[in-house]
Amino acid sequence: MSSDLPSSPVSGWSGRVDGTAPEHLRWHQAVRPADDNAATTDDAPGRSTALVGFASDEGVRRNHGRVGASEGPAALRAALSSLAVLEGTGALVDAGDVVVEMGSEDAPGDLEGGQEELAGRIAGLLDAHTLTVVLGGGHETAYASATGLVRSGRVAAGTRVGILNLDAHFDLREAPRPSSGTPFLQALRDADAAEHEIAYAIVGISEANNTRVLFDTARERGVTWLTDEQSQTADVTGVRRFVRAFIDAVDVLYLTIDLDVLPAAVAPGVSAPAGFGVPYEVIHACAAEATESGKLALADVVELNPSLDVDGRTAKSAARLIHTIVSRHRRG
Repeated sequence: MSSDLPSSPVSGWSGRVDGTAPEHLRWHQAVRPADDNAATTDDAPGRSTALVGFASDEGVRRNHGRVGASEGPAALRAALSSLAVLEGTGALVDAGDVVVEMGSEDAPGDLEGGQEELAGRIAGLLDAHTLTVVLGGGHETAYASATGLVRSGRVAAGTRVGILNLDAHFDLREAPRPSSGTPFLQALRDADAAEHEIAYAIVGISEANNTRVLFDTARERGVTWLTDEQSQTADVTGVRRFVRAFIDAVDVLYLTIDLDVLPAAVAPGVSAPAGFGVPYEVIHACAAEATESGKLALADVVELNPSLDVDGRTAKSAARLIHTIVSRHRRG
């Protein structure tokens, strides 16, 4: 007999219960607080994934987008809750949310403080767990993610850090204040004065939605990319080859998935729905390449706007990507 009673001690996780034996478990039954020392599994001892949310719309607001991404972490937890715990997944822990109150043009919210808090939390989680997954939030999440990674024990002097972005946009904008359009320029500039290196690659760039100055900035910064037109289902082998070659050239990998890379029919619940987009199976293949490489330390999924979603399509699509990343992850 099944029931729909909540079973996780962590807020936001509930769903169907078919039984309590390992073969019956769903995510909401397995997730534990990040400070729970008993959060272990018999099938993958020592392996653990930490989840942390970034409830922020301030970067989207500053970038003149449609706000609502601050509700993304809650919607992602809800969509993940009833997914099955596959054998070998390891422990699942939830470190809660970093919340950024949205401001206005006259009184901006403290995005920078929120990014600093999230970066510190990520650095600690990376040192304690096999994999860390951040639930965004606008794509301003990415600057905190990149900062947290380079502050963790995964990155030392000389480490080649790879940022693989599945996105329709470069997010290399020059702006007076950080926003959802600036995170990767910020991270690359930080690396200019650091002892580590950052390589940045994107799958899904929309030539119609990035100005010439953004392409120029990308070239100046040594960024590599595939356009959305180059990333269709018929070209999936070439896309995987591009991703694999990028990963082979770095030491540690951060994967960031902006859901607006997907076609609007698949991901309507984003600030900027794609008029063309990259098919879901291609994005899934990229995530699988990253996950199975043995180099993935950190992933985030961003720009889910539940207020704009239709039938939970975007949240479900995002949850499946996260499930793939966590279930297939291995550390080299």
